[in-house]
Amino acid sequence: MKTKLWIFGLCCLLWVSPSLDAKDKKTHYEPLFGKALASYSVTSNSLKGAVFYLVSGHGGPDPGCIGRYQGKELHEDEYAYDIVLRLGRELLKRGAKVYFIIQDKKDGIRETAILNNSKRETCMGKPIPLNQVARLRQRCEAINGLYRKDKSNYKRAIFIHVDSRSRGKQTDVYFYHAPGSKYGKRLATQLQKTFRAKYDRHQPNRGFDGTVSERNLFVLRTAIPYSVFMELGNIQNKQDQKRLVIPSNRQALANWITDAIVADYKKSK
Repeated sequence: MKTKLWIFGLCCLLWVSPSLDAKDKKTHYEPLFGKALASYSVTSNSLKGAVFYLVSGHGGPDPGCIGRYQGKELHEDEYAYDIVLRLGRELLKRGAKVYFIIQDKKDGIRETAILNNSKRETCMGKPIPLNQVARLRQRCEAINGLYRKDKSNYKRAIFIHVDSRSRGKQTDVYFYHAPGSKYGKRLATQLQKTFRAKYDRHQPNRGFDGTVSERNLFVLRTAIPYSVFMELGNIQNKQDQKRLVIPSNRQALANWITDAIVADYKKSK
């Protein structure tokens, strides 16, 4: 049975800096994106000077939440990782410095509905522990070590997950920040605002119910950078699954998150 096309979003307008340095105009290469998309060019300076630590949830021995779609399993870690790669590529194209904390040297960005599960993921080359606390501490230590070396004034960690609820519960993307985090809250609120505006444009009358709230999650209180933790939908719900299984929808998620980040970065200038 073929996947029914469901349009989640379209390419978004970019804020483009008037000029690029000669070194930025050359072709860059990131093998984590896969052979087809490994090469990219910097097309904008809109995030020049910004540093991002991108973390896809779970990975390695832990697939995270599991849903079922057309008789196949959907594994949270695979979809979160694909979207993180797409997001990272968009940030790099805008001149940012990007670290992929969770990595799979084989997968790359994939253009299929079903993303097959594997246990290859590492934390920047190190095996991921099965124990939850050890797993979360490992990725936070990786982030914090990099954070201490980076000199940028704008450094943000982005954690991407997929939720699991009852099949009948449809959810919009929602966002968490650490308790009392002024700039984490600002970015989370900008993400919410951007998503609402995109839905109003591309799916009028749909509305957007994604929330922003503070939550005392381990990664939010342990990672040093200002951070946002986002849940992309309910992996059990048929409508939310379309947000994940259609490659253009995964790209739209990456585009919309990028637009929100660019808007937040401009506020810091």
